[in-house]
Amino acid sequence: MNSKKLDYTVLIIASAIFLLLQLPYFVQVQYPFRLLGTWFHEMGHGLTAILVGGDFKYLEIYQNGGGVAYSTVTNKIFSIPTASALTAAGGLLGPAIAGAVLIASAKSRRNAAILLRVLTAVIILSLIIWIRSYWGIVVLSLFSVLFIVIMFLKNKKIENITVLFLGLQCALSTYLQFNYTFTKQFERGGQLMNSDTQNIAINTFGSYWMWGIIIVSISFLLLWKSVKYYLSK
Repeated sequence: MNSKKLDYTVLIIASAIFLLLQLPYFVQVQYPFRLLGTWFHEMGHGLTAILVGGDFKYLEIYQNGGGVAYSTVTNKIFSIPTASALTAAGGLLGPAIAGAVLIASAKSRRNAAILLRVLTAVIILSLIIWIRSYWGIVVLSLFSVLFIVIMFLKNKKIENITVLFLGLQCALSTYLQFNYTFTKQFERGGQLMNSDTQNIAINTFGSYWMWGIIIVSISFLLLWKSVKYYLSK
């Protein structure tokens, strides 16, 4: 596959994703991918909590596209404030990191096939262990079935396009949480909650908008680097 074909592929898929995210006519198409983006976000929180020595209890994904990961942190590896800040950042950077890995893997059809199987396995694992909400179970089950069907087709090109599409969709989902990234507090269930960027600021230094700029900059850098690698010879 030469760079010319790769260039056309990435531009066409990126444009299609942009339209799906922007046009009101595609609200129904946007919806499952919005929930998938929430899954990446909440899994980012939970898995980061495990990596810093804490515990990932469960996650919920709501009908409105929101979600929450219930986790605890300890001082086994980092101090409590540092572990809390890293866990908060893990949710914001989770989609960008996952998207960059998927996009980079799409450069090789063999690697794309492996990543599609890994992603499917992680989704199924999360359904068994962590997801505890109706909408999360339904949507993620449908995605896992879809990916299994694609794998059974044994068409490397379709698998490659699927992984690239998911990577770009995942990376660009940063745009969907743009307002949230620059929000100090929000309301959930009648209670006022701190945003992830505010939690990072509370446990480290600076302000929520400063961390918002840092998170968005890192996310777009990861997207740029992964697409650049994908298009390289």
